[in-house]
This record gives sequence, C-alpha cells and structure tokens, in this order.
Amino acid sequence: MELSFDLIYALIGFLIMLGILGGIGINKPRGMSVKTWCIGYLVVAIGFDILVVLALVGNYTWLNNLLIGLAAGAATGLAIHVMHHIDEEDAHPTFMK
Repeated sequence: MELSFDLIYALIGFLIMLGILGGIGINKPRGMSVKTWCIGYLVVAIGFDILVVLALVGNYTWLNNLLIGLAAGAATGLAIHVMHHIDEEDAHPTFMK
C-alpha cells in the first residue's frame, strides 16, 4: 500500500496531538498543578483554533490534512480520558439510587 502525502500529514498530526496530550497527562497532570495542566489544555485548544484559521485563510492543503490528524489525536485522547472515568465509575459507583 502506497501512503499518500495527505495520509502522512494526517498521521503526523495524530501523533503530534496524542504526544502532546500524553505529555501533559491525559488523565492527570504530569508533575504540574491542576491549574497549569488546565492552562496546557487551553493552549492546545487555542493553538488548534489558530491553525484552523490559518488553514482556511491560506488554503493550505497540507495544513488541512495535518488538522484532520490533530483532530483525530484529540478525539483519541478524549476517548482515553473518558474510558478512565468509566473504569473509575465501575470501581467506585457514585450514582445515587
């Protein structure tokens, strides 16, 4: 199977985003306060928004493909985070009957 540049840029974006989220901690802060952790997530979100505007204004195909990968990486990071909460809920139910 031959990989196209579109797929390569998307894969690079996926790995970048998953690496950033894993680096700051998907489920809990890695060596930082919760406030710093939240600021890290805020910076990632604002950076993503800026890249989207640049891609739309500049009509950069490569950046669009990178953003698709970044979005997929962010969605995967969110899925890992939610799965962590599901596991916690199974271990320690908090639903009040």
